[in-house]
Amino acid sequence: MTQGAYAAVNGIDLYYEIHGAEHPGPPLIMLHGGAYTFHLSFGAVLGSLSAERKVIGVELQGHGHTADSDRPFTIRQCAEDVITLLDQLNIDQADFFGFSLGGLTATEVAVRAPERVRRLVLAASHFGRTRSVAYYSEITDVQLDSPRMPTEEQGAAMIRAYTEVAPNPDGFYEFVPKAQSEVHDFEGWSNEQLARLTMPILIIIGDTDFVRLEHAVDMKQSVPNAQLAILPGTTHLEVIRPDLVLPMVSAFLAQ
Repeated sequence: MTQGAYAAVNGIDLYYEIHGAEHPGPPLIMLHGGAYTFHLSFGAVLGSLSAERKVIGVELQGHGHTADSDRPFTIRQCAEDVITLLDQLNIDQADFFGFSLGGLTATEVAVRAPERVRRLVLAASHFGRTRSVAYYSEITDVQLDSPRMPTEEQGAAMIRAYTEVAPNPDGFYEFVPKAQSEVHDFEGWSNEQLARLTMPILIIIGDTDFVRLEHAVDMKQSVPNAQLAILPGTTHLEVIRPDLVLPMVSAFLAQ
């Protein structure tokens, strides 16, 4: 059973869905990628994960069912929105699974309120101080012929998913540059902040990801209790692949 609803948080109406509500225990908060909807990001794994546990999928400001706002779009504001939603739903602690932008948001939640995060899965995300540290140059320089870049088909899927559910279906091209700028220029977290993230963390990237392989290794070494998975033959937008991700995420969350 799916329950979709809006919560009034920090000046916006934040959309969320609850799947597997009958399952007890800490829920799994799932946070989508930039310019993606919740279902476009996680549709391939949602059924299996919600068969095991309660899943709450959140659509951040300007994404999916959640309208954009006059307030600035920032990762820190997105994290504050998620924490406020947890408060409204009376959730003291949860597991988090964030993809790309969602991974940055989940990390900020963990930095800001570590007691609210039991386990943390970060897919195609980064800790970098600047985009030049975290991303390959063909991503920051927008080299469209790079195998790391989204294909035309993937771009069309983003637009289609947005227009099907967005309160302002024509707002895609206005909002996306705001989100991209925030993700690419996000300054990240200090080593001191990261060292305080003592919860178990699973880091997943593709071998042809936006994220540099060496940065993913640095991510693992920056936090006390992390595991790192590098998926073969996998680009940034292909990271949430059920054949490889479902077994490792299910096992990680069940520990």
